[in-house]
Amino acid sequence: MNRVYGYARVSTMKQNIARQIDNIKRSFPDAVIITEEYTGTTIDRPAWNKLKKQLRNGDTVIFDEVSRMSRNAAEGFRLYRELYEKGVNLVFIKEPHINTDVYRSTAQAPETGEKDLDETLIKGLNEYLMRLAEKQIEIAFQTAQAEVDFLHQRTSEGVRRAQAEGKQVGRAKGSRIETKKTKSVKAIIEKHNKDFGGSLNDIDTMKLAGCARNTYYKAKRELKAM
Repeated sequence: MNRVYGYARVSTMKQNIARQIDNIKRSFPDAVIITEEYTGTTIDRPAWNKLKKQLRNGDTVIFDEVSRMSRNAAEGFRLYRELYEKGVNLVFIKEPHINTDVYRSTAQAPETGEKDLDETLIKGLNEYLMRLAEKQIEIAFQTAQAEVDFLHQRTSEGVRRAQAEGKQVGRAKGSRIETKKTKSVKAIIEKHNKDFGGSLNDIDTMKLAGCARNTYYKAKRELKAM
């Protein structure tokens, strides 16, 4: 039985892999999702390597975009060709023109009646199609990189414009990110602790807040410093 997989990859922990998974599941709800997180400097991809070994003729792998399959166009094409010749179907949601079925359907044997001629034609046609696929994959990677560069440029321009207007960019020096839990603990301390006009001592306030000792006293110190 042929299997359908979806492969999603992010290169940094800050990236959200959910978008890729959603895109794959929207088109292929029954796909088995394989995820991977690795940096661009890491060559080894354990999850992908494991999947690649178990792929068989007729299996399908879906990617949100071709850049999720590999790190660059040259590596992408080598992998594309290897899997194409193995009979694996590759689907790229954002670049459907390079799906393997586009080339595979074109590379059908012409009905000439001459076996040797057919084999020569098929070989030549496949080589032509692979060169075409290689070029399209290269263009897809260039487009993806151009979009990233454009986003970085727009972000940098926005930061410079905000700074020129005297606006705060990013977190102010010394500022803290306060979680919902910390806010809740502080509210309980302010309302119930004796140091803030309440009736409970530290032990009882801590129990009411349901937090660790360090969290409690840190919150209390911050409240007193305000």
